[in-house]
Amino acid sequence: MSERTNFVLKGLHIVAWIIFVGLCIEAGGLIVNFVFSIYKPEFVQNLYQKLDLSEMYNRSKWTFFSMYSFILFISLLKAYLFYVVVTLLSKLNLSKPFNSFVSDQITQISYYTFSIGILSYIARQTAKNLQHDGYVIDNLNEFWADSQAFILMAAVIYVIATIFKKGVEIQNENDLTV
Repeated sequence: MSERTNFVLKGLHIVAWIIFVGLCIEAGGLIVNFVFSIYKPEFVQNLYQKLDLSEMYNRSKWTFFSMYSFILFISLLKAYLFYVVVTLLSKLNLSKPFNSFVSDQITQISYYTFSIGILSYIARQTAKNLQHDGYVIDNLNEFWADSQAFILMAAVIYVIATIFKKGVEIQNENDLTV
């Protein structure tokens, strides 16, 4: 393993930690917004991202809870996805990369990425249907704008996970024959 590869891996690990912390802050801010929007709706305009859905809450509580649930689940899934990435990068051994832990982590990353993509797509379609009913959803689109990218990324990561799984099998066979 070259010094440059080791440097790049450490850099990626630091970037993954920064993204993970940022996503945790975003998820925490959205949870605080949710609680405040229920108990102190007049204070929401001063909170994180000024996500004020009080009009939706006054019009239909079920709609408010369903849309905010989409936002929270997507946000929490993104944070957990990067937790798995951080865990993978912290335990990755480049001298012997094909092991069952790495293969399982990459498979998990593909599943979580796919879940984020599907949930984002469902949320986007639900929001479009609500827009036809007269709801204002302009401030919600940023939470699920990239659903197709997550689905495509999940497919690519799944292919990589399958290659790693096959690599683990081949490496285990080679270890048994030696």
